[in-house]
Amino acid sequence: MTHPAAAPAGAASLTVRAHGNTVALCFAGRLDVPAAAALWPATLHAAGDPSRELVLDLSAVQACDTAGATLLLEAERAHGRAARIIGAEARVAAVLALVRPANAAPAGQPAPALRLADRLRAVWRSAGDGLAFLGELMLAFARAPLRLRMLRWADVLRAADEAGVRAVPLVLLLGVLIGLILAFQSLVPMQRFGADIYVANLVALGVVRELGPLLTAMVLAGRSGSAFAAEIGTMKVNQELDALATMGVDAMTMLVLPRLLAATVMMPVLTVLMDFAGLVGMALVLTGFGVPPVVVLHQVAAALVPLDFTGGLFKACVFGLAVAAIGCRAGLATGVGPRAVGQAATSAVVGGIIATIMLDGVLAVLYNRLGW
Repeated sequence: MTHPAAAPAGAASLTVRAHGNTVALCFAGRLDVPAAAALWPATLHAAGDPSRELVLDLSAVQACDTAGATLLLEAERAHGRAARIIGAEARVAAVLALVRPANAAPAGQPAPALRLADRLRAVWRSAGDGLAFLGELMLAFARAPLRLRMLRWADVLRAADEAGVRAVPLVLLLGVLIGLILAFQSLVPMQRFGADIYVANLVALGVVRELGPLLTAMVLAGRSGSAFAAEIGTMKVNQELDALATMGVDAMTMLVLPRLLAATVMMPVLTVLMDFAGLVGMALVLTGFGVPPVVVLHQVAAALVPLDFTGGLFKACVFGLAVAAIGCRAGLATGVGPRAVGQAATSAVVGGIIATIMLDGVLAVLYNRLGW
């Protein structure tokens, strides 16, 4: 039984011959893009019966490009089994051999157990790299007095300007808004019990002990942690770190330590500004609801003790050190390619936020045990 299907004149033609348990697709002419487009529906329809053996007769094919080879391989895929190819010239067979790997079906997804094992290995490898970076950082601190020529104070001041001075407007705005929100949300329910003035105690303790250092660390992670990772990551992608190593310059001392020092010093300053702005925002709300400013000031002074203030500043120093270290670590671990720097910056922000929250929980438990 024969079913001819012709392509445009001068291109190619298809003849389907069925004999018993075999169906033969006999192609003739040039199997190029126009021919493949014209013969595609008829070819897939004729090859769709998996109960018969599929034979691709290419003895009359004059030339074949990648489109024609794709047509033949799609016919084989539609059939569901490997086809028997006969009469193909050497050039046609070579094109088929080149196109077949690219046209192969994508490999199946790995088993869930393998994916889980790969993720666990990645986590273990990341933890090991983090410990190695921590060891190198401690060694760099110990060697810093002997390598002062590599520790440029101009870099420290520049990093302090980027991480601290330029973050002041954002910190003040965020502090005022947080104070306003906390005071308003606390005042509405406490008015039912006539405890309006104690809102000042609540907000003052919350801002000075917890929210001030925590929110400032979030700002530092979003602004400076990502900037540290992007700067060092760009240097690594451009092979500047390799050049420093070739010249005998320690990248930890020259690039990481200035940023760590700047972030650790500027974090307490920013935290003080955040605390002050939060108290101002709280005072604005209470004053608007009729609480005299003198009463607000008296309640804040009665609620806070010096240990609350110093404890918050200690948290700020720890958070600043952690955020800067994670940002620099992400920059040094930057891979290759155009997306590597962006991924490093994202990793720095996410890692800095998670580390800050975890450290805040640890310090909260420690303060509670110490009775602070």
